[in-house]
Amino acid sequence: MNTNDILRRIRYVFDFKDDSVIEIFALGKCIIDKNSLLSILKKEDDEGYQECSYDQLEQFLDGLIIYRRGKKENGPPVPKVLLSNNVILKKLRIALEFKEEDMISIFKLADFPLSKAEISALFRRKGHSNFKKCGDQILRNFLNGLTKRYRDK
Repeated sequence: MNTNDILRRIRYVFDFKDDSVIEIFALGKCIIDKNSLLSILKKEDDEGYQECSYDQLEQFLDGLIIYRRGKKENGPPVPKVLLSNNVILKKLRIALEFKEEDMISIFKLADFPLSKAEISALFRRKGHSNFKKCGDQILRNFLNGLTKRYRDK
């Protein structure tokens, strides 16, 4: 999935207005103005489209964690990691304070059932014998399940 699509889907799931998205970026230490945001939110074919960098998406996800859970005081610095679908899924899980059962129910809502073992493998360290790479289909279905939980009432 491309970073712009992920950002648009998260924005839709939580019904964030432009000002809220700008605030979340700021919490993640990324200053973005409204015009830049609107360019990032455009579809690839639209005039004025601007690609959302991996750094920007990571800062947005970090800001989302702070927005939803509050700022962590005196915590150890978090090492910078290469943004992958596994990291995106992990940051969303942290922001939403989801346990394994919550993850299972989200995937079920998207008609994409995963077992506890499969979900656990997505959060293993790369190089671990049980590590499983999170493909675009898994991330897309997770975002679809979130949409069904938070938007489709």
